[in-house]
Amino acid sequence: MNIAIYGATGMVGSQITAEALRRGHSVTAISRGGTAVDGTTAVAANLSDSAAFGAIAGAHDVVVLSVAPDRTGGSHDPFLAMHRAIVAAPSTSRLLVVGGAGALSVDGVQLKDMPEFPAEYHAEASTFSAVLDLYRASTDLDWTMLAPAPQIMPGERTGHYVLGVDSPAGSEISTQDFAVAALDELETPAHERRRFTVAH
Repeated sequence: MNIAIYGATGMVGSQITAEALRRGHSVTAISRGGTAVDGTTAVAANLSDSAAFGAIAGAHDVVVLSVAPDRTGGSHDPFLAMHRAIVAAPSTSRLLVVGGAGALSVDGVQLKDMPEFPAEYHAEASTFSAVLDLYRASTDLDWTMLAPAPQIMPGERTGHYVLGVDSPAGSEISTQDFAVAALDELETPAHERRRFTVAH
């Protein structure tokens, strides 16, 4: 597959990039600065550039969005606007969105709305919940959202994980095994037009 990865140099995106290369896929690594990534074609682009996104999507089988909203206290409105633009002008390529754990739920209550949810992550979790709603409301887009376990961090690539749908499948996942799950889904689609999650 020809795979374009926005956020290819980030904590999660870099592991998805590495896993895609490990499996022999052709990867375009997209970052704001166009940082070179061995084995890929590096491209400088921002997700807010709708024209660039359309061109990139049209040239690839899959576009992975591993991009988070502003974490410095700024407004998340631009991030939501980027996703609204993607939904409004869907392409024929498949879209894999890296989501957030805060929009997962237990007994009908999203994690972000539970008293023990860390306050510093609430704004980001609420934004990802709104992004999920945007994709669920789309009618012509081939999308999948993959949400991590509540804790995701660099660790070991075991190649094993547990699947969940709307509730956490466990408490943690390594970025490496999250990437394994992402590529498994891209190679053998099982969650088209819906969100799923993975954990150890």
